[in-house]
Amino acid sequence: MKGVRLVFLGPPGAGKGTQARELAAEWGVPQIATGDMLREAASAGTALGRQAKTYMDRGALVPDDVIIGLIAERLAQPDAKRGFILDGFPRTIPQAEALDRLLKDLGRPLDRVVFLDVSEPELLRRLTGRRSCPVCQATYHLVSAPPRQADVCDRCGNALIQRVDDREETVRKRLAVYADQTAPLLDYYRNQRLLASISGEGDPDTVRTGIRRTATDRVGP
Repeated sequence: MKGVRLVFLGPPGAGKGTQARELAAEWGVPQIATGDMLREAASAGTALGRQAKTYMDRGALVPDDVIIGLIAERLAQPDAKRGFILDGFPRTIPQAEALDRLLKDLGRPLDRVVFLDVSEPELLRRLTGRRSCPVCQATYHLVSAPPRQADVCDRCGNALIQRVDDREETVRKRLAVYADQTAPLLDYYRNQRLLASISGEGDPDTVRTGIRRTATDRVGP
């Protein structure tokens, strides 16, 4: 696919990372997830990467201007010339406005913003069903990828745990933060006639087909 420039939005557990990774590989464009990008820049030791690391090392949020600067650096790399998928960014209206300014300066506006719509009960099922091994770090899901023996790691035989991040009370808080901060982006991009809402429930291949279809509706030169 030529010139695809997309943003993937969706609540935690919607599957946007998985879909972005699969489609980025299929289309030959980079998947740009801000968490990965920040870690890579910090490891590479670039000026912005070192600046980001000072915030990350003390557990503080990296300022928007630093993140936008890193995205600008990433989009300047050769593999991003034919397109990109921004995975989970922007998260707020100010970030979206800053991204718009950057892409306008680059002459590479967004083609489409894909929102993976998943109901709260399904998100809770997905996120609270995760289990992990504290020893070998293997991960499971009670419904979609259970261990052969309940609560026991297939690889090393140790007892599986539920991480704090995957407990229901924590998941509900994460979803509430998403609703407060990120959900307003839907109206922002809807007003720009860029938003496409895709059901994120059901078979992943079917979801991917829906994304492909909407992405080809509006693709830049």
